Amino acid sequence: MNGSDYYIPAVALAVALVVKSPSFWRTWHSPMSKSIFVILAASAAGFVFGAPPTIERVNRITGVPNISALIVYCILSCLSCGSLVLLMHWRGGPEESVRRHTRMWIAATVAVIATFCVLFSLSDVPVEQQRDFDTFYATTPYVREMIVLYLTAHTAMSLVVVTKCWRWARELRALRAAWTHWGLLILVAAFGLTLSFALVKFVAVCARWSGTDAWDSLSTDVAPGLAGLGAGLTTVGFLVPVVGPRLGSMWVSWRAYRAMEPLLRALEPFAGPGTPMRIRSTSSPEIRAMARSTEIADRLLNLAPHLDSGRREAAERYASSRGCEPEAAVIFAEASAIHAALVTARAARTPAPAPVAVPAVRPSSVPAIRPASAPAPVAVPIPASASVPVPVPVPVPVPVPDGASATTPTRVSGTTGLARLSIQFSKIHASEVPVVTARSASD
Repeated sequence: MNGSDYYIPAVALAVALVVKSPSFWRTWHSPMSKSIFVILAASAAGFVFGAPPTIERVNRITGVPNISALIVYCILSCLSCGSLVLLMHWRGGPEESVRRHTRMWIAATVAVIATFCVLFSLSDVPVEQQRDFDTFYATTPYVREMIVLYLTAHTAMSLVVVTKCWRWARELRALRAAWTHWGLLILVAAFGLTLSFALVKFVAVCARWSGTDAWDSLSTDVAPGLAGLGAGLTTVGFLVPVVGPRLGSMWVSWRAYRAMEPLLRALEPFAGPGTPMRIRSTSSPEIRAMARSTEIADRLLNLAPHLDSGRREAAERYASSRGCEPEAAVIFAEASAIHAALVTARAARTPAPAPVAVPAVRPSSVPAIRPASAPAPVAVPIPASASVPVPVPVPVPVPVPDGASATTPTRVSGTTGLARLSIQFSKIHASEVPVVTARSASD
C-alpha cells in the first residue's frame, strides 16, 4: 500500500460505521454494540493515521516528529481490545465472568497505551519516518522497547482470538449454526493475517538488531498489505453473524413470495369483490410474502364450499401409503383437494347445453294406430370393446342453513407452508400425477 491507497479501506469502513450508526445509537447500552463501534472506528482511524500523507500532516501540525506512530500504536491496541471484548460477549457465559474478563482486557489495554506514551516521551526520534518507523528506530532506546511491546501485544492478541474462534467454530459446526460458524472461520483467517503482520514486523526488526536492513521490505511493503486485508476480514467476520440472518430471512421470504404465485393465479376467480392489497415498491420481502399469503388465505376461504374433505383424506392416506412423510402427505392432500375444488367450481359455473327444439305436430295429423299387443323388448348385445357413455352429474353447490359450516378448513398456513402448497399444487396441475410429485416433494 502506497500513499493514498490507505484511504480506500478507511472510506469503506467509514461508510459501514455511518450505516450502523442508528443501530449503535439505539443499542448503545449493549457491550456488543460498543465493541463493534470501536472495531469499525479504530479500523478506519488506523488506516487514516497510517497513511503517509496523514503522517506528514499530523507531525507538522503537532510539531512532534513521528508522533503519528504513537497514535497508530494506540489505535491498533484499541482495535485489539475491542475485538477481544466483542468475542467474549459474543461467546457468552456467566455474566460476572464475562464482565471480569472485559475489565481485565480493558485495563491491560490502558496500561499498554500508557506505557507507549511514557516510552515515546523518553525517546529521541528527530527524523520523520512515514513508512519504515519500526525498522529505522529498531535499535533506538525506549522506542525499541515500545516496538517490542506493541508487536508482542499484537501477537498475543492474535493468538488468543485465533484459538478461541477456531474452538468455537468446531463446536458450532455440530450445532449447524451456519452464519456464526462462517463468521468465526472468517475471523480465524483475519486474525491469522494479523498474526502474520506482527511476525513479519518482528522478522524485519530482528534483522535490524543483527545489523542488516535487507529485510526492511517485509515491514515496509508486505506488512501493510497484511494489515489492510486482516482489518477488512475482521470487519466482515464480525458482521456476518449480525447481517447474515437478516439476508437469509429476506432470501427465504423472497423465494416463498415467488413460489406462491401459481396458487395465487389459480385462485384468481375467488379473489372476491374487495380491493386487492397494495404493497409499496420499497416494502421488504417479508412484508410482500406475508401480504401474498394473506391474499391466498382469503381466496381459499371463498373456495371452501367446493372443497371435499373426503377426497382430501383419501389423498392423504394414498400419499402416506406411497412413503410420504406426514407433513408432505398433508400438503399433497391439501393441494389435491384444492385442485379438485377448482375443477368442481369451473364445472358448476359452466352453463348446461340448451335443449334441442322439436317441431310440434298436430295430433289430428297423425293417424292413431293401436297395436294388438305391445311388442316384447329386444335385447341388443353390446361388444366388450365398445364404450358406453355414462352421464356424469354436475355437482351443484347446496345452500347451507344458517349456523351450519360449509367450509373445509385448509390445514396449511403461513408463508412457508403456503409456498410449499403452491409448489405441490403446480406439480399436480402440470403433471396430473399427484402421488409421484408428492413423493419427490417429501424427499
